Parts: sequence; C-alpha cells; structure tokens
Amino acid sequence: MHRPPIKHCKNCGQAVVYRLPDDGDTKERAVCTACHTVHYENPLTVVGTIPVWGDKVLLCKRNIEPRFGKWTLPAGFMELNETVAEGAARETVEEAGAQFEMGEFFSLVNIARVGQVHMFYRARLLSDQFDPGFETMEVHLFSEDEIPWEEMAFRTVSETLKRFFADRQAGQFSTHVFDIS
Repeated sequence: MHRPPIKHCKNCGQAVVYRLPDDGDTKERAVCTACHTVHYENPLTVVGTIPVWGDKVLLCKRNIEPRFGKWTLPAGFMELNETVAEGAARETVEEAGAQFEMGEFFSLVNIARVGQVHMFYRARLLSDQFDPGFETMEVHLFSEDEIPWEEMAFRTVSETLKRFFADRQAGQFSTHVFDIS
C-alpha cells in the first residue's frame, strides 16, 4: 500500500512504533508509545454508479488529480456515517449533478496493492440535464461504441463498464466481484 505510515497517535499526539500489539494480533500495527492505543490502517472504499439514459452511459471528465482530464464514472471515497448506496448516490450528485433512481448493486473490485475497494451500483437517469460539481469539467452520455476507452481514468471503471455492456448484451445483469492486481 502506498499511504504514508502513521507517525503520531491520533488520541494523544505522541510518537507511535510499529510492532505486534499486546492483544495477540498477528500483524504489526502503529502502537502509541505513551497511551498504548493501537491504530489500524484499513482499505479505502470508493463508491459510485453506472448512470444510464436509454442506451447511453454517463461519464464525467475529471477536473482534479489523479488522472486530470480523463473520463470516469461518477464515484469517490465513501464518507463516515453513510451506507455504500448513500455514498454512491452522493458522489453521483456531487460529480455529475444528475437526477437518477438508484438501481441494483453491480460490482465490487478489490485493488489490494493500493488498499482500495471499489463498488458500483446501476442507476437510471431521470433527466438528461446535468449540473457537474467542481471535480468534473464535463459530463457526457456515451453509447457503448462511443466510450473513450483510451481516455479512461481508472481500470476499475473500464473493467466495470465492460462487464456492464456484456450483461446488457446478454439481457441479464448479475453481480460482479473481481480483483485488479
């Protein structure tokens, strides 16, 4: 994982050391040298939707790094005190300004090397009018043959869209769980 290690205790501010905690844990953790609080580093959860209008999918052109200027589904990091579906809906409103009806859960993608899990829901757009937020420079509806595959921001999005289009072609949607290494 590429996140920087924890250096100070979130409770008291003292330095931490990486060692096995005294509670029988089998992984080295950041342990406070003063108050002995054990700090856990867990994967980040990215949530989003596959918004559909007729035979087209809504994509957002990123106005932020990473991958500035590349296309993606509306998605982002889940916040505390929200469900996965609530986070996916919030991100869709924030990034695309879309009006939609949340659909079924569609995919879960594990990216262990960067400590992330990405989850997407299908969504049915209720309008083709959008009001993108500051993280998005442009939104566009693409048919399958118009998708800018070479300009996609993230492999998780490309792989999710490929599965979505395959399911749509087959006439039946299923839930997809896969890993990207």
